[in-house]
Amino acid sequence: MTEGVRKYLAEFIGTFVLVLVACGVAAVTGCSAEANASYILTALAFGLVIVAMAYSIGNVSGCHINPAVSVGVLLNGGMTVTDFIGYIAAQFLGAICGAAVLRGLIGTELGLGCNGLYDGSVAKSLIVEIILTCIFVLAVLGATSKIENSHVAGLVIGGSLTLVHLFGIYFTGTSVNPARSFGPALLLGGDSLKVVWVFIVGPMIGGVVAALIWKLIGGAEE
Repeated sequence: MTEGVRKYLAEFIGTFVLVLVACGVAAVTGCSAEANASYILTALAFGLVIVAMAYSIGNVSGCHINPAVSVGVLLNGGMTVTDFIGYIAAQFLGAICGAAVLRGLIGTELGLGCNGLYDGSVAKSLIVEIILTCIFVLAVLGATSKIENSHVAGLVIGGSLTLVHLFGIYFTGTSVNPARSFGPALLLGGDSLKVVWVFIVGPMIGGVVAALIWKLIGGAEE
């Protein structure tokens, strides 16, 4: 198996686990915008999956498992365009397969952890997703910028994802990850699929903004 295939397979597995487990927690606990135990459990689930995957597949692919992270890494010279395309394809396929297994287990009545527009507004939802994704991707770029950070990077990144979920679930359910949103929306269909473009465009813009910010504040040190 070539190095490229190993990386893409790792990204597939990581995104599969993220959608199956974290979106699964959101679905089966009934996570909603109301602050309660399921709200906290969902935020923790997303963060803990990232921690688990970072320390299992991180040394293979870097554990992006998120197209917004991959675009940030690409723009900072951390990967080739060929690998970027391979990562994106693997991430979306992993998310679709994770959502398919989740649907097979629990059906569609619980929603599969899909995202939704805040206050019915595309503009507000885009703003929320851009800001939260920028915060998260900036944390990823900073945590992985020095080799000596490698032993704690997974914890920092997982904690950052938990943080943005704690804030963002109230607004959009928190995407900050186009693949994570697309898989469940595709399998659920309906209104979730109609608005999923917001949760693809917003996070990708947020990833680009984070990369530009990191070039300004972290590029010289690198």
